[in-house]
Amino acid sequence: MKKNSLIFIVLLTLGFSLVGIAQEMKPEAGKLYNEGNALLKNENVNGAIEKYNAALQIEKDYRIYYQKGVALKKANRLEEAKTAFEEALKLNSNFEGGLNALGGVYFSMGNYSAAIENFEKILNSNASNAVKQKVKKNISLAYAKLGNDYLASGDVNKGIEFLKKAVDNDNYDAAYLSLAKVYSELGKYDESIEAALNALKYRSKITKGGPYYYMGISYKGKGDMNKAKENFKLASADPTYKKTADYELGNIK
Repeated sequence: MKKNSLIFIVLLTLGFSLVGIAQEMKPEAGKLYNEGNALLKNENVNGAIEKYNAALQIEKDYRIYYQKGVALKKANRLEEAKTAFEEALKLNSNFEGGLNALGGVYFSMGNYSAAIENFEKILNSNASNAVKQKVKKNISLAYAKLGNDYLASGDVNKGIEFLKKAVDNDNYDAAYLSLAKVYSELGKYDESIEAALNALKYRSKITKGGPYYYMGISYKGKGDMNKAKENFKLASADPTYKKTADYELGNIK
């Protein structure tokens, strides 16, 4: 039974105040920068990019490059957004927002290893613990994607390795669910049950059916048909897993 357990991926952004920043720039650059921000806030992405480009003709400031990158990413111009964030980091290599944004672009491009590399630079910075906790969630999401990609390619060991790194960074429910699934397929039933219980414990976006279904499979594999039946019944209450759970229930005598 194939399930896409990683459909609830939302990268966290690191907010930083824009108040007073324009006053630190050359007056005309600051004016254009503020105009760009206003346009971006009103979803006029192309107009914002034009203003940021005009501002950069006057002054090369990492915050202008950053905002330009944000606008380009909104326009799904990922390669250009990557370049803008890279330019911001050339001017301020310790800029946490830039590192996170660049990691986010790499994530959107499917380059999860590069995303993790940029996110982890923030963990090694002087960022606050609150910022680092947000970044660890992003690292977890990237490792989970990487792990599922390896599983899909048939490299089970690498897949498990990266999924475990995902939950080491953050208790990501979908990563635990993926572990429950692959462990059940490998016959590692105790590990599958443990992962499924964690998926339920830390459940945020996934439904309950998946963890119960894989616990049912694992208890069936262990020969405990009563517990298998109990969990398949719970899984059957979830429309996504009802058909397969009912099938398993029909095979239990």
